[in-house]
Amino acid sequence: MSGAKVPLVDLAVQHDQIAAEVERGWARVLDRTAFVLGDEVAGFERELAEFAEVAHCVGVANGTDALELALRAVGVGPGDEVVLPANTFIATALAAARAGATPVLVDCDPAHHLIDVDAVAARIGPRTRAVVPVHLYGQMADVEALAGLAERHGLVVVEDAAQGPGARRLGRHAGRVGAVAATSFYPGKNLGAYGDGGAVLTGSDALAARVRALRNYGSETKYEHPETGFNSRLDTLQAVVLSAKLRRLARWNDERRAAAARYRELLSGLDAVELPSEAPGNEHVWHLYVVRVPERDRVLEALHAAGIGAGIHYPRPVHLQGAFAHLGHVEGDFPVSEAAAASILSLPIYPGITASQQEQVADALRGALAGLRAGSG
Repeated sequence: MSGAKVPLVDLAVQHDQIAAEVERGWARVLDRTAFVLGDEVAGFERELAEFAEVAHCVGVANGTDALELALRAVGVGPGDEVVLPANTFIATALAAARAGATPVLVDCDPAHHLIDVDAVAARIGPRTRAVVPVHLYGQMADVEALAGLAERHGLVVVEDAAQGPGARRLGRHAGRVGAVAATSFYPGKNLGAYGDGGAVLTGSDALAARVRALRNYGSETKYEHPETGFNSRLDTLQAVVLSAKLRRLARWNDERRAAAARYRELLSGLDAVELPSEAPGNEHVWHLYVVRVPERDRVLEALHAAGIGAGIHYPRPVHLQGAFAHLGHVEGDFPVSEAAAASILSLPIYPGITASQQEQVADALRGALAGLRAGSG
């Protein structure tokens, strides 16, 4: 929200901490004019792979490409089905569709809004090739249970980790349990570029080589193209930004955790507010702080009027989007996702948010809820 007293995200706080480092790095790139797949890209890929404790990181142009190329690398294509949650950003389903597969949607669990493992088990069929758990809002889905399902049915787990850089489950990062993980560097993400960007993370030499070829016109050798590929390469200037931010990511995630704990303390007395929780075994990185409130749209309007930059992630589940009307779903097919979409509200959270700002958010939310009670009285 423009001009908000407390913005939903304040990227300037991060930029102030890395501006000088980015300026020096960009000067090196400009001096060498190495703008595509330069040394900085290779360096960042090594750094992120080490951070995530996986063997390989392959930088690509954006998070949607990362997920599509990961799906293609594991063999997903026309005629296949990919099981994924209805409660996600549409890019998850678009990546499967762009790979030629049919998205098969399932509901989320009511406690954490993550993919429902039992629902996945019920939707596996003869054409199912892969399952895509989404590590939503900053915490990981139950990849161990999904990996067990995948092993029993001969499937592949491809993790959508766009919202979870630095998150762990049972001590392991995304990409350590599934065959491969995809992430996004959209500016507002925990690890965000100054534009679009994404990456594929995997422990497999073969999958990493396949993604490297796919991102670069189908080849790792110039002018030799044994297969159809894409032009989807991480920009060298963005790699400079991402390296600078990666060095601070652990601290910034800790700041998000502290902010989430502060919200829990500030909002614990509001019975009308359902606070988010961390699933057992997870180390949440709080990409978003998502609460549930009654009459959400009225509450959102009141918060905006008070200068609080709240948002909604996401107001319409995938099955009710026009882009996927051909799947034949109707309202009521995924009731948990639909109920969440009608009541979820994202409160401002980012590294550097102050206690005073969070108190303003809590006061505004308290006032908005009091307004609802007064209106109904």
